[in-house]
Amino acid sequence: MTTQEFQHTALRGSMDPSSGVTTLTLAMPGRANVINAEFGDGLREALAWARTHDDLKGIILTSSHRDFCAGADIDRLFAMTDPAELYQGVKELGALFRDIETSSVPVVAALNGTALGGGLELALACHHRVAIDTPRTKFGLPEVQLGVIPGAGGTQRLPRLIGIQAATELILQGKELRCAPALKAGVIDALVEGEDELRAHALAFIANNPRAKQPWDQKSPRIPGPQPGSGDARNMLMAAAGMLRKKTAGVFRAPELALSAISEGLAVDLDTGLDIEARYFVELAVSDSCKDMIRTLWYGRSAALKCEGLPIHEGPPFKKVAIIGAGMMGAGLAFVCADAGYEVVLKDVHEEALEKARAHFESQLKRRRKHLSRPERDAIFARLTLTLEPGPLRDSDLVIEAVFENLGLKHAINEELEPLLAEDGVWASNTSALPIFDVGAKSQAPQSFIGLHFFSPVEQMPLLEIITTANTSDAALARCLAFCQRIKKLPVVVNDGYGFYTTRVFSAYIMEGANLVAEGHDPVLIEWAARAAGMVVPPLQVFDEVTLTLGVKANEQGRNYLGDAVDSPGMDLVRALVAEGRTGKADGAGFYNYEGGKRRGLWDKLATHASSSGADTLDVPALQRRLLLAQAVQAVRCLEGGILRSARDGDVAAVFGIGFAPQTGGPFGWLDRQDLTEVIAELDALSSACDERFAAPELLREMAAEGRRFFDTPRAG
Repeated sequence: MTTQEFQHTALRGSMDPSSGVTTLTLAMPGRANVINAEFGDGLREALAWARTHDDLKGIILTSSHRDFCAGADIDRLFAMTDPAELYQGVKELGALFRDIETSSVPVVAALNGTALGGGLELALACHHRVAIDTPRTKFGLPEVQLGVIPGAGGTQRLPRLIGIQAATELILQGKELRCAPALKAGVIDALVEGEDELRAHALAFIANNPRAKQPWDQKSPRIPGPQPGSGDARNMLMAAAGMLRKKTAGVFRAPELALSAISEGLAVDLDTGLDIEARYFVELAVSDSCKDMIRTLWYGRSAALKCEGLPIHEGPPFKKVAIIGAGMMGAGLAFVCADAGYEVVLKDVHEEALEKARAHFESQLKRRRKHLSRPERDAIFARLTLTLEPGPLRDSDLVIEAVFENLGLKHAINEELEPLLAEDGVWASNTSALPIFDVGAKSQAPQSFIGLHFFSPVEQMPLLEIITTANTSDAALARCLAFCQRIKKLPVVVNDGYGFYTTRVFSAYIMEGANLVAEGHDPVLIEWAARAAGMVVPPLQVFDEVTLTLGVKANEQGRNYLGDAVDSPGMDLVRALVAEGRTGKADGAGFYNYEGGKRRGLWDKLATHASSSGADTLDVPALQRRLLLAQAVQAVRCLEGGILRSARDGDVAAVFGIGFAPQTGGPFGWLDRQDLTEVIAELDALSSACDERFAAPELLREMAAEGRRFFDTPRAG
């Protein structure tokens, strides 16, 4: 007699004789279901067991975990370097999913939670997808964000299900949809309120669709919108290719190959399309770029979010946060903190600044919390207090000082307002370069003084660089880490020193762009070289955005700590531009011209401020090397000098804070893919031709001599 129960380490099965429906519940060890060999074996055996029942009417796939399925086993993907072995595994998984959708009975994915990557691909292989409508549930194919493409049919099934344009946008951008948008797009078929309704809906579908078939398995399959091979479809794919090239400069291969898989796969039958996808997936999955992106964007980011190796706060959390300075940073911080549930006091000495901050706060509420009801938005706004007086700051648990980069001003504010802190309160400075030890020189509680370096716009930028001095206590750090987690920022903890880490690397980047202009190189090529190297924003553009005036002030400030090392031909050029009133984007003129806040091309008279010595000597690859090496040298110096606590932290901060080429995994990952002996020779030549900014750090020389790397990252054979 056929058993009514099935058990495997990956899932369990139960047959209901009254309905003829078998429920297969994914229940892998750990916190989530992931797709690996164990998953494949379990699902294959479970399907075979279900089909031993002669009265089988349908199958429901669901999960015992909070989410349906998290997708591929990242550990396994990261470790695999043999293309043939990986291809075989992908083909076996593809055959398993194909077996589900060609089943003689309907199969329903009952999605009790999030389904991403391979988890959504599993659901797409089912005949119907019903989900519980919750705010936290997401659906998507985010693989391109880790340097690969969907490998279990996503590039083939999703376009056939929802149309070329909609699927292409989701896959190429790695977008994740909440429940309502996913339903509207057709990614899922129905939403219900709870577990009971989920099962009832699945049973009803099975009862009403005993001969369910996938749209692509119909006799005359058609997809929504323009049909494959039509002029409209070709135009759509060509437009997508053009937009992709414009956005990524051809650096990121994953979205390009995802588009190729979609385009080529739709021109053939599904099975052939699945093989096309599998080959592109394998090509990317064993690449250096994929390994580097997984190491930093997955492992490094996850470790930072979990605060691995850092002190844990076990006492009461912050309740009241005071912010000093109502500029764009202060206003943004006020919104972020109030949105996270804190009572917020925003202080300034100018009423006009407070009114602008109020308007900014309200605009962010409307823009970022438009899904909330009016009472819910009002509750967030009610947590904000705007003040010109110090009194409302009393008993604040955390003060974030966010005023101008002026040491005297910061000291005066600290002396005046620190007494208002709650007992054991923490004082934080949002300075971007001044050493925290110096900023806190007047503090009466140096153990509770810390640096919290946010990035602008603070509502959008994920990184928070936390700077500790020799005096900062573990308790103060732990409380700030808990605060960071609550406001949903990505923390990287560094030690104190002028410019900390990110400012030093970022400054090296934009100043190298200015140096290249000063040497006479074509600014257009400089900007293109940066983008073609993978930098998120080119150096002259981002210099304009932070303002050239700030660069001049930072140079004057840096002289107090670094002496003449801050001087360079590029700095002379920046001073000359500022003297002509070209101070950056905010004032309508810098390296670029602007109209209505929009860039209108590089200033055609930049060459008048440059020498002609380097005009024809560097091609785009050489310009790329200069821009990347300038940053990598600073990164290694920060690690060598103890500013950075690990190379992992350095890569996470560089990618998420300053947009260092994500496909490399960060400056340390990029160096790991170089021949360090050649890098040392290159730096020696640059140091001789330029100046000491390219001097090779001793740590790098030692690593080159010993054949060491920063990471033990798998490499394809």
